[in-house]
Order: sequence, then C-alpha cells, then structure tokens
Amino acid sequence: MHKYIPYGRQDISEDDITEVIKVLKSDFLTQGPQVPIFEDNISKYVGSDFAFAVNSATSALHIACLALEVGKGDLVWTSPNTFVASANCALYCGANIDFVDIDPETNNISVQSLRVKLEAAKKSDSLPKVFIPVHLSGNSCEMKEIFLLSKKYNFKIIEDASHAIGASYDGGKIGSCKYSDITVFSFHPVKIITTCEGGVATTNDKEIAEKLDLFRSHGITRNEEFMSKTSDGPWYYEQIGLGFNYRMTELQAALGSSQLKRLDRFIQKRNDLAKIYDSSLCKDHIDLPKIGSLSYSSFHLYIIKIKNITDNETHKSFFQYMRNLGIGVNLHYIPVHFHPYYKNLGFKEGDFPVSEDYYKKAISIPLYYGLQPDDQKFVIDKINSYFL
Repeated sequence: MHKYIPYGRQDISEDDITEVIKVLKSDFLTQGPQVPIFEDNISKYVGSDFAFAVNSATSALHIACLALEVGKGDLVWTSPNTFVASANCALYCGANIDFVDIDPETNNISVQSLRVKLEAAKKSDSLPKVFIPVHLSGNSCEMKEIFLLSKKYNFKIIEDASHAIGASYDGGKIGSCKYSDITVFSFHPVKIITTCEGGVATTNDKEIAEKLDLFRSHGITRNEEFMSKTSDGPWYYEQIGLGFNYRMTELQAALGSSQLKRLDRFIQKRNDLAKIYDSSLCKDHIDLPKIGSLSYSSFHLYIIKIKNITDNETHKSFFQYMRNLGIGVNLHYIPVHFHPYYKNLGFKEGDFPVSEDYYKKAISIPLYYGLQPDDQKFVIDKINSYFL
C-alpha cells in the first residue's frame, strides 16, 4: 500500500520550534507578552481594529454571541453544512437555533434562501438576532449581499471563518469585518496555520471588543474605567460580569505569530495544488469546488462531489476505496440537523434538502502545504481510475 496521505496536516518549521522554546525558557507561559503580540499581528494582517486570542474557535464563537448580547428567547441562524460549534455557540447562550440551506454550487449559505426565509420570518415576527455565515473550505460567502440584508432586517453578523484565515473577499482580507460585526478564526492543527488548539475573534467595534476581552477571562477587568470604585492598588481587579477561562497560552501565541509569517506562502501553495486538481480530475464523474467571483479562497479543504450517486453505498464504497489505498479522505460535514441532539430540538431529515444532497456526494481529498507532487498525482490517478 502507498504511504498514508492525510486530508490535512500542520507544517511546523525549525523557526516555529525555536519560538516556542524561547517561551519555555522565559518568565511567562501564560498571560505574558506573546498573546498581545499575536493579537496585534492578526489585526495588522487582516485589517481589523481589534483581535482577541482564545483557546479555541468554539470559545471565540461563544464569546462572540455573548458580546452581541445573545440570550434566552433570541434566535440565531447559521448553515446546516458546518461543524456543530457554529450552532452550539447560540445554544450555550440559551438562544434558539435555526438554519438556512446552502447553494448547490458553492456549498455556502444560499443568499436566495436567506432572503426568502427572512421575509417569512418578518411576517411571523421571528427574525434572527444574529446570523453566522460559514466560509466553508475557505471560500467566502456572499458577504456584500448578506450585509445588505442585515441592514434591512436588523440582525448582527458573526463570520465563522474557521477555514478562512488568509482568504480574501472583495479585495480585502477575511477578518477585516467590513461586512460583519465579528469574525472568528480557528488554529486547529489541520487549519491553515496552527497554535495546536486556539482561535481568534476580530472586530472593529470598541464596545464589542471590550466585551470579548471580558468574557474570555472570567469577566474580570483591571481597567479602572469599568470598576465600581477607585482601585485599591496595583494588584486590584474586579469581576464585573460572568466570563470564562478561554485564554490562549504564551506557547500557542508564539507558535501562531511564527506561523503567521508563512501564511501567504501557505495560501499560495494551497491554491497551486487546487489548480492541479482542477485541471487533472475527471469532471465527467465529479463536481469540483466553485469559488465565488469576489473570493480568493484559502483552500483549507478541497471538496469534490460525486455525480449520479444513487444510494449511500456508492458514496461509502468510494470513500472506503480511497481509505484502503492510504488516502485519508474525509467528509465535511454531516448536516448539523442530522445529529440526534438537534433532532431532539425538532429538526428532521428533509428540512434542508440541498445540504442533505451535498452530504450524500461530498468527499474532502488531501490538500495541505506539505503535499508532495508524487502524492498528489497518486490521489488524482486513483480518483480518475475509480470512475473508468
């Protein structure tokens, strides 16, 4: 059997290792200078006014909802074609969740479906407080149109850009928050850059920024401007809200800053690999990713969809064929409303048919910075030969 080829993996350099060792030898392993440096580096890269590093993108989504005052009785909408964290974050706040079906070509939120659902929700007085578009695989949703709808129907926007650090939309970096209130990134090891685990929330709104800062660290402040009384001394702090211990460590931040230096190189290589797939894979039997006209994708994933699938066995057979060859394909994602927890909330099969059709056909194939030409050729040859 050919050597194992994962669908994604981190790329750790000697420089990354050196930066982490420096922190291990320093005075601070947590709550030192590296986290603010990393946050500043992220802000400068994406063009946002503020960035707040946390221990996971899930935590970032949670505090983003809290910062937008999502609570009991509120409604949050997102895509069913995502990891469960995009929906769970609303439930953590006591809010209700609903979904908007996807576009059959881009696999992102369908703006047309969103328009129809918003108009119906307006008539029934059930508009969302927050909408969370998900940039699947690093390809941006149609944020200009979504932003215009947010002004018309008065909802806030959190971009779930867990896949999209380094990607661009309409000439600007994802994370600039040009068309949103908050953007969230993930730095899990299979993502574009990694901090092992970790995430960041960016925003341009000072009030939102202050809330994000509080919620990630127990609701505690050392800023006298927010205290209930004059400080007792340099040691003094106050808990002014109920927050969480979602802080990022110094080790993670140092790794993140080091990785960020190579981000553009990572993105270019991923796009180059995607072009090879685009020109080499058999289009008679599979649909290739379609990138929006205003989008420059980070290509966190390269997702193909098998045409003319008649039953689950066809999908499963191809998946197992690839795995048996040592090709670590995966599936992103099981529709959120298919999970038993969400079925218990009242969702059922048939609610979001385009997402369900996607699930029957989609396969993520290997794409990462260190993917070697011979390995990519092996993947291409095995996919094409399967359909001959």
